[in-house]
Formats: sequence, C-alpha cells, structure tokens
Amino acid sequence: MKLAAEGCIGCQRCTQVCPHGVFAVEGGRARVTDPDACMECGACARNCPAGVISVDSGVGCATGLILGALSGTEPSCGCSEGNCCT
Repeated sequence: MKLAAEGCIGCQRCTQVCPHGVFAVEGGRARVTDPDACMECGACARNCPAGVISVDSGVGCATGLILGALSGTEPSCGCSEGNCCT
C-alpha cells in the first residue's frame, strides 16, 4: 500500500473503511500508523476521493495466509522478516 500524503484532502474516509486501523488523520492529512496491519484489501484505495492511496491487491501476507489456508500448506508471503504470516 502506498499513500501520497501530500495530495490527501483529510476526509478521513481511509480511517473509516480500513478494517485494521492502518490510517490516522493528523494535521489534515492521512498517515499510515501500522503498515504491517494492512491486509491489502484495497478498501482505502477504492474509497479515497483524492486518489492518493494505491494498493497492490493479491500480494503480501493476507494473500499468503489465504492461499495457505485454501491449499492446506504453510502460509508464504515472501516477506524478508520471516515471521509475518504467523
């Protein structure tokens, strides 16, 4: 997920739609408070009227967990930190 905060209009929509509380609005602009909590659902990007949030859905830990559950294998997201899917 990427946020171009300089274009943020401070509407707080991202804080309202994010299921994991990844965003906060301070000083009239959004900021990412917990990037590791992002599940790449894309709700923030789809609801941002300023179009300053982009999400590459289908990658990362959320996808790794889902694919692991569906296939009956250990989750794998390719994170360099090793334990992000557990």
